[in-house]
Amino acid sequence: MSGILDGKRILITGVLMESSIAFHAAKVAQEQGAEIILTAFPRPTLTERIARKLPKPAKVIELDVTNDEHLNRLEGLVREELGGLDGVVHSIGFAPQDALGGNFLNTPFESVATAMHVSAFSLKSLTMACLPLMPNGGSVVGLTFDAQFAWPQYDWMGPAKAALEATSRYLARDLGKRNVRCNLISAGPLGSMAAKSIPGFTDLAKVWDERSPLEWDMADPEPAGRGIVALLSDFFPKTTGEIVHVDGGVHIMGA
Repeated sequence: MSGILDGKRILITGVLMESSIAFHAAKVAQEQGAEIILTAFPRPTLTERIARKLPKPAKVIELDVTNDEHLNRLEGLVREELGGLDGVVHSIGFAPQDALGGNFLNTPFESVATAMHVSAFSLKSLTMACLPLMPNGGSVVGLTFDAQFAWPQYDWMGPAKAALEATSRYLARDLGKRNVRCNLISAGPLGSMAAKSIPGFTDLAKVWDERSPLEWDMADPEPAGRGIVALLSDFFPKTTGEIVHVDGGVHIMGA
């Protein structure tokens, strides 16, 4: 039985651990017929080790999305490996510790700027670096954490995700003429490395225990990974600028 990504070539960022959403996106993508290439920073060797747990081998490229030299060489490295791309997964986010954990009013601009560059502007940087590899169009999928609300402990990552969501809409606007779709998955809290770096993360996660219509499992990133794969596929040919919630339904709840 053929998969929904048969023949697709996908670049996936953010595979840090087996618990990463990006790892499960990569796993499901391969199961659905895709060829994938992974990027990693700052420790490609860690990603190479995790990649051995995927159904098939996958090459890992070092990529710092804030480094123009890395971005400029990306096209050549991917073209050499896959020939081109049909999809890109942006699973990148970072904020310095003084931008999280209840320090919102005291965070210096330098830390805010870092959070914005890595977590939001990088969606544009990565997409433009990959654009020459998608001459016939493609699908860009990023990961957000619902930026409609002010979450406990999340602090400047909240505005950074709001900027990511706006960036996705503007990319969708400007790249539609090239048949490139840009969408986001808004996932509920998961016990990933990124989540564990947020002070007081367990307080934030309690919201899901109390309000999620569907039972939410913080140890199961596969639903979010499946959402990414669905948006990479041809089953959403005219959907762009969208945010698809994979959060158990918490986003619909008023109280």
